[in-house]
Amino acid sequence: MEPEAMRMLAKAIAMGLGSLGPALGIGMLAGKALEAMGRNPEAAGKIQTAMILAIAFAEAIAIYALVVSFTI
Repeated sequence: MEPEAMRMLAKAIAMGLGSLGPALGIGMLAGKALEAMGRNPEAAGKIQTAMILAIAFAEAIAIYALVVSFTI
């Protein structure tokens, strides 16, 4: 295999695996937050704030994968 082809494959694997975890985490997080809001609508504001903060942290992990992909 050519070095350029191996580099492209490494980038694809880094982005694929690096975005899989945050995607699953954000999906689970949003599902549980919506369940919690459905059970206790009065706490929706606090739950939403915490959910958005946690989503930002999960997205940061995906951005790290993007940076690693660019450096390959």
